[in-house]
Amino acid sequence: MSLYTAETRRLTKRRFTRFFLLGVVLVLAAVAVGMFITNEKSTPETVAAAQREADQNYQSALQQAAQDKAACEAQANPQDNCADMWQPQPSDFQAEWFMPATFNFRKQFPDMLTTLAAILAVMAFVIGASFVGAEWNSGGMMNLLLWRPRRLQVLGTKLGALLVALTAVTAVLSAIWTGIFTVIANLRGSTESMTSGAWQSIALMELRGLVVVLAAGAIGFGLASIGRHTAVAMGVAIGVVVVFQFGLGTVLALAQVKFVDAYLIPAWAVAWMNKEVKLEDYNSCVPGPNGCEADTLTLTWPMAGGLLAAVVIVVVGVTMWTMRKRDIT
Repeated sequence: MSLYTAETRRLTKRRFTRFFLLGVVLVLAAVAVGMFITNEKSTPETVAAAQREADQNYQSALQQAAQDKAACEAQANPQDNCADMWQPQPSDFQAEWFMPATFNFRKQFPDMLTTLAAILAVMAFVIGASFVGAEWNSGGMMNLLLWRPRRLQVLGTKLGALLVALTAVTAVLSAIWTGIFTVIANLRGSTESMTSGAWQSIALMELRGLVVVLAAGAIGFGLASIGRHTAVAMGVAIGVVVVFQFGLGTVLALAQVKFVDAYLIPAWAVAWMNKEVKLEDYNSCVPGPNGCEADTLTLTWPMAGGLLAAVVIVVVGVTMWTMRKRDIT
């Protein structure tokens, strides 16, 4: 049996891997069921009911406006310009505002893909950290190196087996996820605006989601291998969330630093998944055609991809360096 086959079997046979994957599937199923329940397909009946409700609200607003104008005129205060009081217009009460939620595949499915990528990234990080961390903690890594003393080959094969498994799981779940929400859109919404270009955009977004999952798995694997314990990777993850997300964000906001979100992970994740994100500095004033406007900063997916690649290269590079230089005891 080859080393790669052995590592693949070791990963897939672990009870932690199976149970964690099962938990992820249950969470995704709950999200899909929730979206199915909370959405409703637009029918001629629902459109007509929404139009009736819009008309009723318009008539009520007309009556209220007439009463307000009459009360204003009754006061006979010359400073009050009653003729300029707001009068409701039919355009202020559109039928779509009163319709039940309906799932528009083209508009809403990208958010569902981001949700899928985020959940799978957490799964990849935890499984990757546990996979190698358990080997170090139990002494299995030392025993394996007695049989196969090539350190970098052993660790690289473990990482390769992890990434291939994550690729397979992500591809399967992404296909199922797309199929489920296509059915939800057909039953509880619409797919009418889906063109070939729109489907291509969805496929590219799923590919970017796969990159996020693989990067998270590699980072979790690397941190646990550097610290030789799963808890090290978990501790670093918690520290990044607490210190860099909440702590750093609060400090920068108090210091009124421009574009605080540019220093935080979520903005870069959104830029990667959605191709770009525009940040605004509401404390600034840039002269524009409409007067004073907020200064903006656009983060693009190449910028986010470069940052993600740099983090992965550094973590994996340090992992391989420590594997080669440190004693295996």
